[in-house]
Amino acid sequence: KMTLSLALVALISAFGSSFQYGYNVSVINSPAPYMQEFYNKTYLDRTGEPMDSSFQTLLWSLTVSMFPLGGLFGSLMVWPMVNNCGRKGTLLINNLFSIAAAILMGTSELAKTFEVIILSRVVMGIFAGLASNVVPMFLGEMSPKNLRGAIGVVPQLFITIGILSAQILGLNSILGNANGWPVLLGLTGIPSLIQLLTLPFFPESPRYLLIQKGNEEQARRALQRLRGREDVDDEIQEMYQEDRSEKEEGQFSVLKLFTYRGLRWQLISIIVMMAGQQLSGVNGVFYYADRIFESAGVPSHSIQYVTVSIGAINVVMTLLAVFIVESLGRRILLLAGFLLCSASCAILTLALNLQNTISWMSYLSIVCVIAYIIGHAIGPSPIPAVIITEMFLQSSRPAAFMVGGSVHWLSNFTVGLVFLYMEAGLGPYCFLIFCGICVTTMLYIFFIVPETKNKTFMEINRIMAKRNKVEIQESKE
Repeated sequence: KMTLSLALVALISAFGSSFQYGYNVSVINSPAPYMQEFYNKTYLDRTGEPMDSSFQTLLWSLTVSMFPLGGLFGSLMVWPMVNNCGRKGTLLINNLFSIAAAILMGTSELAKTFEVIILSRVVMGIFAGLASNVVPMFLGEMSPKNLRGAIGVVPQLFITIGILSAQILGLNSILGNANGWPVLLGLTGIPSLIQLLTLPFFPESPRYLLIQKGNEEQARRALQRLRGREDVDDEIQEMYQEDRSEKEEGQFSVLKLFTYRGLRWQLISIIVMMAGQQLSGVNGVFYYADRIFESAGVPSHSIQYVTVSIGAINVVMTLLAVFIVESLGRRILLLAGFLLCSASCAILTLALNLQNTISWMSYLSIVCVIAYIIGHAIGPSPIPAVIITEMFLQSSRPAAFMVGGSVHWLSNFTVGLVFLYMEAGLGPYCFLIFCGICVTTMLYIFFIVPETKNKTFMEINRIMAKRNKVEIQESKE
């Protein structure tokens, strides 16, 4: 059952970390024109001449793309940090990145420097790269098996809430204006501060304490608090069993993960799912949404409100995923989500091509955007991180998150970099590429990825061992 301790840990770690990842993904969209103006004005004050437009475009694309690049660096730090500082320790240290970046961004206008904003975007990216990997791992290791999926979707729920909060605060009437943008950028430090003050009162991951630190006493106390009952022997036994089956392998480095036959299909699966999640074009669709609404005749001053309502749909559908992931299972949500995304991309291509000849096609394209976002929110967005937690045991999980996280951020960076060129070259047909990627990922999941709901980590490991054609060492006491 869900205890207060477990619920609070999930909320504090997701609000302090995942929320900010979402917030920083979308925070610079609405104040972009004012920030560019500030870049211009600062440059003019320094050099006495206006910035030429190509240099301004370069600076702005750096401001946008430094975030996923920082995310990649953050992912590369996951393995050493969670093994040395623990899961909770890593989240606490990580807050220092975000608080520093928030202070720098919030004071950038006073200090008359735009370089600081670009630097802070890298630092925020490092924070997000760590957060997006460590929170699902931390919560997945703490949850009982019957709640693991639901709690595993909570970080993604908070990412969507972060995106929505940035969209609302970024409205012209609130902070998305010439005076408000430094505050809008600086607000991101507040959730970190709250996490820094509250998370120390909660336990570390019991699996980390028992399997990596070898401290049964602390692990037992942590479990008793999280489960709200004294008797946690069965879970302690299950951890010991997992520990024994892994003793032969020791701690996995990333290199070992790539060469170890017993984890081959697990590794391919997370690479396919993480790449599919980002290369399916979700950022392209969000990016394109404004223009799709414009061409459908939504007046330009109302577009930001439409964007907010799309953010709200995203939150509601992810919340739905929290409630249905345990009853329907992971596979159904992934397959249905990718199916809906691929259908939306295909119909969207058609609608965008015909919208100048058939008047109602522009409304069909709005429906496609909404359907795509619903599809992504129920499966492709939240589920892959849950599955990484479930497919790997304690010793290989940090390395697996490091690989999955790196693929996620690299794909995210690639889409951001290439999308404008794709759109210029292919027009609406760029969505056919996304459609193809969705279909490919869906077929892979259909044939390879097993259902993991309500199974212990050991049971999932046995299913995958058959696929990898390896024997599992299990010593019976």
